[in-house]
Amino acid sequence: MGYTTFTTDRLYLRPTQAKDAAFILKLMNTPKWYQFIGDRNVHSIQDAKDYIAQRMTPQLERTGFSNYTVIRQKDQLALGCCGLYDREGLEGVDIGFSFLPAYEGKGYAFEAAQCLQEAAFSVFNLPKVGAITMEENTSSIKLLHKLGLEFVKKIKLDADAQELLYYELKKPTS
Repeated sequence: MGYTTFTTDRLYLRPTQAKDAAFILKLMNTPKWYQFIGDRNVHSIQDAKDYIAQRMTPQLERTGFSNYTVIRQKDQLALGCCGLYDREGLEGVDIGFSFLPAYEGKGYAFEAAQCLQEAAFSVFNLPKVGAITMEENTSSIKLLHKLGLEFVKKIKLDADAQELLYYELKKPTS
């Protein structure tokens, strides 16, 4: 696969692949995933493989970026996911992240998101990066502020959806 991967001081980020299905299954069935992202009907390894093939891989093939599995370099352990998403209902690309509970609060999400945010501007030449979150997801909001994103407005991705907070950071000018 000739897609861009990224390395930080502690992490390796590579596009999520079918071999990540067991990890994706575990991540997508954590309490915070259900609370802040929702049930994506991924309840088996096959469901996870299908989700990767149908939801992640097509965007990767179309744009060159998508969901990345975040792996700790020192032991090759998958910790979470971070990605740049070309999401229906949003104008532009948004950044998102989710980590297994054991790896929250250790700076991994910031490190991974900062890496992809920089790549959005320098590698993928995007004019801006957005982010969406629920108002009650205070840890996500803190991370978005730390990344430099600023609140813009409240939005709904579709008529029946819950209201979300939309944040944005424009590409820095040199």
